[in-house]
Amino acid sequence: MPGQTPRAVDRRLLREWPLPPSDGDKSDRGRVLVVGGARQTPGAVLLSAESALRVGAGKVQVATAADAAPALSVLVPEAYVEALPVLGSGDLAVAGADRILQLAEGVDVVLLGPGLGDPECARLLLERVVPRLDSAVVIDALGTAYLTGNLDGVRHLEGRVLLTPNATELAETLGIPESEVEADPMGCARRLAEATGAVVLGGGEVSCIATPCGDSWRHEGGSMGLATAGSGDVKAGVVAGLMARGAPPEQAAVWGTWTHGRAGEVLDDEMPGFLARDLSGRIPRELAAVERSPADG
Repeated sequence: MPGQTPRAVDRRLLREWPLPPSDGDKSDRGRVLVVGGARQTPGAVLLSAESALRVGAGKVQVATAADAAPALSVLVPEAYVEALPVLGSGDLAVAGADRILQLAEGVDVVLLGPGLGDPECARLLLERVVPRLDSAVVIDALGTAYLTGNLDGVRHLEGRVLLTPNATELAETLGIPESEVEADPMGCARRLAEATGAVVLGGGEVSCIATPCGDSWRHEGGSMGLATAGSGDVKAGVVAGLMARGAPPEQAAVWGTWTHGRAGEVLDDEMPGFLARDLSGRIPRELAAVERSPADG
């Protein structure tokens, strides 16, 4: 789908671009490792892990702050939960890097970033992890601090990477004022995609998706209710789950953006004041509604 003009993300596009099937046993449907959280923010990895499972990932592992791991293992009984060492601040310690790499062996997708609390701690940890990975990778939220001043840091993964920064994180990664991102979000997403060799899904009032080869998509749907804490963690889990099923990063970004936005629209009508956790339950319904509809419907 080449071209300089972004294509609109809508139901018709999704029908023309079907996802890999989600049938088969749990091993066939892919494995996701979610790495993130701090002592103070364990909910972020919970939202991401649950969302990855709900869109069809077969197995999910969670590596998070030791303080929160026992509670998360109960809250997400479908996942394997590993306790990682933390600093006095509650942030994940670099000492956990080797264990993360052990957990990453054989997984299909590693999601890095949900709930990380300090950009410098995130950078130090990911510097020990990302260069040694050999799987598809989603880098979300403060995980993008790894790429600030290090834009070549995911090129060894050869296009198996999706970055999901918000406007502030996109600006920080590129080293530009946030006002530039607000003025031209698609241009900045394309710039980051070209510089890193990764697909970029930039979040904001308008979602912009760009690939290193120049393809791009734009989505203006969704609702004001999506501007709530944890909403981005849900979306990150959705795209990671879709990639585990076999979707390439750009397809996962397109489908994840649309279903996340559509779920927000429905929930705005059904239950104003919805929380991010409500999205995890609604997104699979919107996903299934498109997957079950005919391509020419």
